[in-house]
Amino acid sequence: MSNPAAAPGGAVAHTEPPPMQGASLAITALALALGTFMQVLDSTIANVSLPTIAGNLGVSTNQGTWVITSFAVANGIGVPLTGWLMGRYGVVRTFVFSVIAFTVASLLCGIAWDLSSLIFFRILQGGTSGPMIPGSQALLISIFPAHKRATALGIWSITTLVAPICGPILGGYISDNYHWGWIFLINVPVGIAVAFLSWRGLASRETPTRKLPIDTVGLGLLIVWVGALQIMLDSGKDADWFSSTTIVVEAIITVVFFVAFLIWELTETHPIVDLSLFKNRNFALGTVAFCLGYAVFFANNLLMPLWLQTQIGYTATWAGLVAAPTGVIAVLLTPFMARMISRVDARLIASVAFVAFGISYLMRASLTADASFFAFMLPLLVQGIAMATFFLAMITILLDGVPPARIPLASGLSNFTRITAGGFAASVVTTIWDRREAFHQARMADITTSFNPVLTQTLAQLHRLGVPDLGAKASVVRVMTGQAYLLGADDIFWVSGWSCFILIGMVWLCRKAKSGGGAPVAAD
Repeated sequence: MSNPAAAPGGAVAHTEPPPMQGASLAITALALALGTFMQVLDSTIANVSLPTIAGNLGVSTNQGTWVITSFAVANGIGVPLTGWLMGRYGVVRTFVFSVIAFTVASLLCGIAWDLSSLIFFRILQGGTSGPMIPGSQALLISIFPAHKRATALGIWSITTLVAPICGPILGGYISDNYHWGWIFLINVPVGIAVAFLSWRGLASRETPTRKLPIDTVGLGLLIVWVGALQIMLDSGKDADWFSSTTIVVEAIITVVFFVAFLIWELTETHPIVDLSLFKNRNFALGTVAFCLGYAVFFANNLLMPLWLQTQIGYTATWAGLVAAPTGVIAVLLTPFMARMISRVDARLIASVAFVAFGISYLMRASLTADASFFAFMLPLLVQGIAMATFFLAMITILLDGVPPARIPLASGLSNFTRITAGGFAASVVTTIWDRREAFHQARMADITTSFNPVLTQTLAQLHRLGVPDLGAKASVVRVMTGQAYLLGADDIFWVSGWSCFILIGMVWLCRKAKSGGGAPVAAD
């Protein structure tokens, strides 16, 4: 902990440690950047590996989505605790402990023996990773001289954008060539190095600590209602939704505990989630648009590689390569957008982001099963424009008018709602996809009868090729299923695109931000 200095009047004032220099600055900055990189990487690396993980564990791909959603929701719940932990134990201790816990959880994920154990370890991984991104950002700023803090934020921002590039590629390569567990085990040596180097360089620069009250009741209510809702969304399809008593009970628990959570947080002196922030129009509308836009993005980010691997025949590696251009474009454009945000209305930049998102999704809605690799990749290139503008513009809008002392709370709340919305969206999108597939297959079955000349000719051609009658009919069913999933994905892409255009209106209901600036949050 830093040495306090006596202030006039006998008060004790905290003396800020001087900026770091030379090799120690470079090594510590690298360690902090790797900490951010590791956390963001793990939020995307499993997306392309999902079919491989599900197949290896003997579960359906729909059940496999729990691997994604459990991490996202646990991470979201962990975010509101970050401020309290850093104030109570210090930023350095909180960050280093978070890295160590995340590393241990990664090791456990890598050696998981079934789906239940993997989900449990992913919950631990997500829950303990909450302080890693805000901690790395705060510590990076503190070790650089004031005139080089823009450089510090640049390092932090680039790592949050490079990780999504590497995640799909690395996850796909590992899944195709090694055991899927290595997508988590690669964190272990990196995590050990980050924890060691960060503690060695920063232990003497610990921030002041103080005893702070914690809203244990609010936290408990939050965990119960968010957890019950996520379980309901993840298991509802397999349980036939509200025809299942279990799903009905989970829905009742969600509603009751959510209402109790609202009442408690609005009356608690030290709430775990400060809901009074929603009195600010920009924060309320900006957060809603931020969450909905991110939810659509997260759902499509999961659907695209899932569709490519399960229906189009892509390997995990090639599915990852399709997604990689998003991050490349975002990295190239972000420095320019960061300079523009202080001179251009943030609402205009947010509108550009939603237009780019919308165009990207509508481009995907016109894809066919025999489209080229470039055709699959092109919409992701357009999405890169959105990634470079969306996070930066929305954070600028929703934090406008928030008092400086409450910005950490506002940032934490917006990130909690964003991450949690993404986890919910990942569960919902797979259910909608299967329902639309069933709808389209039923429509095709209505016209695929023995009186249909196209079907008769197709079966005759297969018979001439030596395919037995049963095999020929099975081939037709496989084609129909693939086309039904294609049409189901197209439906989701189409609705996603127009939803983004509608969200532009919500952005313009916000006030013009009085000032711009800031670094983009992680695009996990």
